[in-house]
Amino acid sequence: MRIIEPSYIIEDEIDAQRMMRTIERAGRTCYKSEHNISDGSAEKFISNIIKRGHESVIEHEKITVRFICDRGVTHEIVRHRLASYSQESTRYCNYTNDKFGNELTFIRPCFWDESTEEGKAKMELWKKSMQNIENEYNELIAMGAKPEEARSILPNSLKTEIVVTMNLRSWRHFFKLRTAQAAHPQIRQIACALLDELKVKLPVIFGDL
Repeated sequence: MRIIEPSYIIEDEIDAQRMMRTIERAGRTCYKSEHNISDGSAEKFISNIIKRGHESVIEHEKITVRFICDRGVTHEIVRHRLASYSQESTRYCNYTNDKFGNELTFIRPCFWDESTEEGKAKMELWKKSMQNIENEYNELIAMGAKPEEARSILPNSLKTEIVVTMNLRSWRHFFKLRTAQAAHPQIRQIACALLDELKVKLPVIFGDL
């Protein structure tokens, strides 16, 4: 059994200036103001249209991100519309194979404080449960069960990878929901980290969030 922290990888090489120019050219079509394009004009133009709520213009650019997280989190991610998803399949992946290290990998829960007796006890019970699941999954496979059959006992905590492509407007909506205080702690953990990075890479698009 292996336990890891959630993470993400931005799959695209983000060229902020190119993306801003593409959005500006598209947006200025609405006003036929392409003659106003100049060095530095894109940032001001895009900031203004976002402030006015005219966010359809930023749909002309997209970002692809690979999330390494638990399956419970992916159930929330795929609720977002106007996105493309490719996810690791428990139907076809046999976790008793060498390429998976002959073991199941789980995402460490972020909501139990192991420095307290209560938090430590909860984490130990979780670890015991995950180990039992791994043992029983391996036993099912050894008995001849197909991965698509054995997966019926796999938990939300199972590590998975999902590649997500959204346009910039959809990412803004994603972050508004998934970084909010009311969001589930585990999706908030990874969404906040990604938003912090994108604020640096694309401040005009995400800096106000």
